[in-house]
Amino acid sequence: MNDHDPFPMTSPGSLNDASDKAPRAAPAAATGPAGWERETIEKLLFATLREQQAARRWRLFGRLMWLVLFGAVVWLIYSAEASSTSGSSPHTAVIDVKGEIADGAEASAENIVGALKSAFEDSGSQAVVLLINSPGGSPVQAGIINDEITRLKALHDKKVYAVVEETCASAAYYIAAAADEIYVDKASLVGSIGVLMDGFGFTGLMDKLGIERRLMTAGENKAMLDPFSPQDANQRAYIQSMLGEIHAQFIEVVKKGRGDRLKESEDTFSGLVWSGQQAVQLGLADGLGNLDYVAREVVKAEDIVDYTHRENVGLRLAKRFGASVGEGMFHAARAAGVQLR
Repeated sequence: MNDHDPFPMTSPGSLNDASDKAPRAAPAAATGPAGWERETIEKLLFATLREQQAARRWRLFGRLMWLVLFGAVVWLIYSAEASSTSGSSPHTAVIDVKGEIADGAEASAENIVGALKSAFEDSGSQAVVLLINSPGGSPVQAGIINDEITRLKALHDKKVYAVVEETCASAAYYIAAAADEIYVDKASLVGSIGVLMDGFGFTGLMDKLGIERRLMTAGENKAMLDPFSPQDANQRAYIQSMLGEIHAQFIEVVKKGRGDRLKESEDTFSGLVWSGQQAVQLGLADGLGNLDYVAREVVKAEDIVDYTHRENVGLRLAKRFGASVGEGMFHAARAAGVQLR
């Protein structure tokens, strides 16, 4: 064979030997770059899922705790109210009439009438005391309360006493007139037996500022209380007659309630306010005394039980957290497998 043969022949054995001696590439590791990334991503995903599950559990737990707290507060308050008005022993029932007498206020007809019914129906209450500190308010609300006092007194044969603290004026005295007796402090403010309707008129100011009033109505008297329109004489006379009618109703209630004790004069129903001592002299009140005095010396039942309807903590919580509690109830029910259809 030519020594310069470009393709020298080799035996199979020599090929195997060469291949055995040649370096081999290491196989790809199972935990190479692709496996490491996959493992890291899986760990992150599982960690995220665990955090989401924990957050959901804590949210659900928090809402359930609010529900438990809300229920406990309502139960405690209502159980306390029930026990305080159980009437297990003789006592004097007291109901606060404080602040403005108006629909939606604490001294509304709804609240006071409800308290009156509870007090009269309790077999342990010997008499009902209205503890008054009010400048007045709505004649409608006062009229409802006055009528209900008269009805309940006849139905249950129990007396009602009014005890004035600071002020008993206007609609507050309208209520007090239904009581069998009225007790005041010598410095209390009592009276104001009158009716008013107030407002403002801006017509002169609008003229100075060059403001034009554009008002369209259907009905010639529809805008008679509009403060931006001139006051009409006929409309003013109509309103005055209406106020006079309500005033006459007020006077009738006072005369009926006070009877012969009232020492009427030209100022009695003029809207004046008197001190408590003057009110006793004028027959608008029966004597000087506070709540303890009336319970001890007049009613002869020193134990005092408060029947006043007040907005309790449970109701305040319901108003403040009503939306969140409702949402918590929904999620709690859904988590428990309850379907709301």
